[in-house]
Amino acid sequence: MAKWVPPRLAKWYNRAAMIRAITLIVLLTIAVPLGHPEDNSERYRKQCTDIIAAKGQANSAERLWKLFDVNWEYRMIASPESATWRGYPGQNDRWSDLSMEALAEGKEDARLTLNAILSFDRAKLSEADQLNYDLFRRNAEMAVERQQFPAEFLVLNQMDGLPRDVPSMIAMMPGVRTKDYEDILARLGGIPALVDQTIALLQEGLTRGIVPPKVPLRTVSDQVSGQVHIGPMTTPMLSKFKKFPDTIPAAEQARLTEAAKAIYSDEVRPAFKRLHAFLRNEYVPNCRTTVGRSALPDGRAWYDYQIKHYTTTTLSPDEIHNIGLREVNRIRSEMEAVRKQVGFEGDLHAFFEFLRTDPRFYYETADELLAGYRDICKRADPELTKLFRKLPRQPYGVIPVPSYIEKSVTTAYYQPGSNDAGRAGFFFANTYDLKSRPKWEMEALALHEAVPGHHLQLAIADEIVGLPEFRKYGRYTGYVEGWGLYSESLGEEMGFYTDPYSKFGQLTYEMWRAIRLVVDTGIHAKGWSRQRAIDFFKANAGKVDHDITVEVDRYIVWPGQALAYKLGELKLKELRARATAKLGDKFDRRSFHDEIVWNGALPLSILDQRINSWIAAEQAK
Repeated sequence: MAKWVPPRLAKWYNRAAMIRAITLIVLLTIAVPLGHPEDNSERYRKQCTDIIAAKGQANSAERLWKLFDVNWEYRMIASPESATWRGYPGQNDRWSDLSMEALAEGKEDARLTLNAILSFDRAKLSEADQLNYDLFRRNAEMAVERQQFPAEFLVLNQMDGLPRDVPSMIAMMPGVRTKDYEDILARLGGIPALVDQTIALLQEGLTRGIVPPKVPLRTVSDQVSGQVHIGPMTTPMLSKFKKFPDTIPAAEQARLTEAAKAIYSDEVRPAFKRLHAFLRNEYVPNCRTTVGRSALPDGRAWYDYQIKHYTTTTLSPDEIHNIGLREVNRIRSEMEAVRKQVGFEGDLHAFFEFLRTDPRFYYETADELLAGYRDICKRADPELTKLFRKLPRQPYGVIPVPSYIEKSVTTAYYQPGSNDAGRAGFFFANTYDLKSRPKWEMEALALHEAVPGHHLQLAIADEIVGLPEFRKYGRYTGYVEGWGLYSESLGEEMGFYTDPYSKFGQLTYEMWRAIRLVVDTGIHAKGWSRQRAIDFFKANAGKVDHDITVEVDRYIVWPGQALAYKLGELKLKELRARATAKLGDKFDRRSFHDEIVWNGALPLSILDQRINSWIAAEQAK
């Protein structure tokens, strides 16, 4: 099937394809080969310097796209994990260099990137390339601004970092050819150096007082020890060696398996034991007792940056806090309406308790829970044509959250697929503590994580032709998570939430995201304690205690990230209401949704501008 180009991009794409097919370019005759890490930075600096020097000497579009290309190559080599995710070739045998020297070098390269994009005269670019310029420049400016905050010392928490990233990366690596398994062996052999670099960063963070709060890290050492098994073939890091494809001869399978066992026993296991001891005995006990980002040096400015980064807005913590309070009150009134609809006699708090504890709302086995999610997804798939004119072809699956992290992560998450890498997307559902996984929340959650939520949006982004790679794989959280939450609200249009309890589940998730606006800003800008945040959550949502504490701990270690969901959803609903009001009978929800998702992720302010342009174009028809 041919990849689809949005109609508004077709003219630009055809031109760009023609331009990029020209091989005899006067400007910048340096080829862009698959690079190597040893000279990545040096090569990139020369390329950027040449691009800057060529200002006024060649076609601006050629020069701009050259910058996009060399920057993407640089990023993929600098972050081989990202290269693996994207299917970029030649980088699957390495980990990122987390040494202090490499990190300092990366900051210098980021400043040069900004200088390179600033060398362009925006007015001389086409409309399409002006948008590309704006987005690339914004990304470059944010990267340089981030340098004033020592984020490199906060590389591990219960939600993120080496204990989660290593096994998940190895699990999703290609496994078809012998070379694929040799790459896995190389990565396994690189784990000790990665562990030592991580420990060095954490140790420097301790020295400087740049550490995360202690309480949320209570399960981190367990995440590590859960992978350090005596039997090599029981560790998730060797999962690829349990079943080989038929393309690899039996003798090769045996050789590769024995090599993996040896590397694990001799190198990986000792390194993880070393990390476990450091976390348990030295790091976690000496992390801070405060919870807000504002408690760190220049912490309030850091939090303001996090807000801007994740939400792509200029809203202040106070503004966001007040939006959250208004949304909490609105959603609470809708919850009351559902409580009355089902005939429950007690107040809303009693209704919460009823929903948390009544056995009818819970499955007895993990398999039943997963089957329930899969059934919802299959019911959602055929309804998508009511909401979109064009759908992606990338498949997705529903699988359980890995056991070594299930205690410390939230209800579910989505792992993007990649057509280039030959990998489907996956909706990970948490099957730990089944009494915290009520049936009434499942429809909203499945629509958010799978379709029409994350899988659909990210699979579409993977298939858009005519965008530079940095846009195809852009992850503006306000847009991505805003779309996920907006997708939950589409459930009624898709025939879901006919059961009032499921409708209450959708409201519970919406309330969850509204509470985040209050709690996140409360913790990081208003001096709230962890307990105060938990109490506010309990008072306004029907979530079970385990989910609430996991969520609050997430907000503590990821300041600002959780704000993006509700703010993004509110913007999307605002845009739909605006389009509906201005277009009247001309409004078509399928065309509106295509305009949202088939242009890739965008900062919310730019998305607002594009929808205004789309409305004007629709009015003119």
